[in-house]
Amino acid sequence: MKKTFILFFFILGALSTIAQDFQGKAYYKSKTTMDFGSWGDKMSAERKKMMKERMRPYLEPMFILTFDREKSIYKEEERLDAPGSGGRSGWGKMMSGNGGPIFKNLKTKKFIQDTEFMGKKFLISDSVNKLNWVLEKEQKMIGNYLCFKATAEIPSKKTISSEWRKLEKSDSLNTENEYSKVSAWYSPQIPISNGPAEFDGLPGLILELNYENTVILCTKVVMNPEKKIQINEPKKGEVVSKDEYDKIVEVKVKEMREMYRGPRLKR
Repeated sequence: MKKTFILFFFILGALSTIAQDFQGKAYYKSKTTMDFGSWGDKMSAERKKMMKERMRPYLEPMFILTFDREKSIYKEEERLDAPGSGGRSGWGKMMSGNGGPIFKNLKTKKFIQDTEFMGKKFLISDSVNKLNWVLEKEQKMIGNYLCFKATAEIPSKKTISSEWRKLEKSDSLNTENEYSKVSAWYSPQIPISNGPAEFDGLPGLILELNYENTVILCTKVVMNPEKKIQINEPKKGEVVSKDEYDKIVEVKVKEMREMYRGPRLKR
């Protein structure tokens, strides 16, 4: 009996150690379909093709989600640009809507996105697990992982291109949130309630996401790598709420719109 108790506590200790050391990296590829808006009607097919090719580095980035049981950081994977691609300029990132690294602490519900807008650094502060997911019956395999579907509605992201399109339709800013549907595929085989970008809150790691005109797909998962993972919270930048940041984008786009229209009206 004594040996049985010793073995039992040994197993509990081993499981506890595994739980503490649980960490990994998930690699994602993202693809966004470029929306030209009404001004695209005036462009030739050749011109559209050229712009899509030039914007490809911004529309098809690769990301890595580094995680443990509590914390994670979601960063774009660094890569060399093709000659003539225009480099990884801030303009391209702003137009495509790709922000900076996203830090999450699932235990404290803390969310911070490190981003830069018009030459200024911001730390967008929010909370995790805010989505009301609906668990669906559909399932499929992604690689070797059995995944289940979940859906939710999310506020549409505010970017320079999205706000510019709104102003094409109206001279006043629409402060009401627009919503879009998101579908996610998660795998309970990776027991962590996390996922790419701002998405989390499901009973398993999210391996695929579809929302608006973007698809994010996990291509590889590395569990418990030999080198211990360090996940650090971003610290540099002005701390603002998501609502405050959205307002900054709205106002700045309206200013840019007025500057753009001004010289044309004087002609």
